[in-house]
Amino acid sequence: MGTRDKRDTKKVERNYNKWFLNTVKKTIIKYGMIEEGDRVALGVSGGKDSSALLYIMSLVQSQAPFPFSLHAVFVDLGWEMDISPLKDYCSNLKIPLHVVKTRISRIVFDVRQEKNPCSLCAKLRRGSLHKAAKDLGCNRVALGHHLDDTVETFFLNSIFSGRINTFKPNTYLDRRELYLVRPLICLPQHIISSLASREDLPIIENPCPVSGETKRHEIGEIVNFIVKRYPSYYQRFITSLEKSGIWTSTPFSLQEEKV
Repeated sequence: MGTRDKRDTKKVERNYNKWFLNTVKKTIIKYGMIEEGDRVALGVSGGKDSSALLYIMSLVQSQAPFPFSLHAVFVDLGWEMDISPLKDYCSNLKIPLHVVKTRISRIVFDVRQEKNPCSLCAKLRRGSLHKAAKDLGCNRVALGHHLDDTVETFFLNSIFSGRINTFKPNTYLDRRELYLVRPLICLPQHIISSLASREDLPIIENPCPVSGETKRHEIGEIVNFIVKRYPSYYQRFITSLEKSGIWTSTPFSLQEEKV
């Protein structure tokens, strides 16, 4: 790499630190997501959120003051998707990709013939992902949920389940002895979409027949309306989760400026 290339790389890193990376690193520290020596399984689906997770976590790993390893896990639902772009991307990032073959799509749509298939599908996918993480010797599983996902889940629980709850940054799964972490949880969706476009991240079309026709999609349109009219809502939402105790910080002794 020439001198000019190195300068350009450093300039991009500085810009990305200000744009989104500092937010992710502060989130990891504030909610105690990663420690030295951790083996982190990254749940990837081929969508832009999980591709952004791969990209961002590779940057975090390169700048962290301690070593930890990343392992991408793709749960194949049985749709016969072409995941070669994802394989190539993981290879370029030097993150090993592990493919878990399942029959989840057949179980959900053919065997069970679920009228509302998303819940069962998500449950089966989680089980396969967590088992794969344990088989790989990982102690943490990282997902690509972002801030809009968190807001949408809050409204979905409130409207359809009568519960005040949503995704948490860091959750311990005692049955699996795994930590489930969400490093992108404080990033709004528009940043991830812009990053995916700028870095030409691999995006594989979702073949699910109910994609884009779910209640989450409907709620997403409502959230878009709210944040366009009230841009400060994102930060107010995070503040309300922390003040209510739904989100609790568990920071490490690591000095923030070291990350």
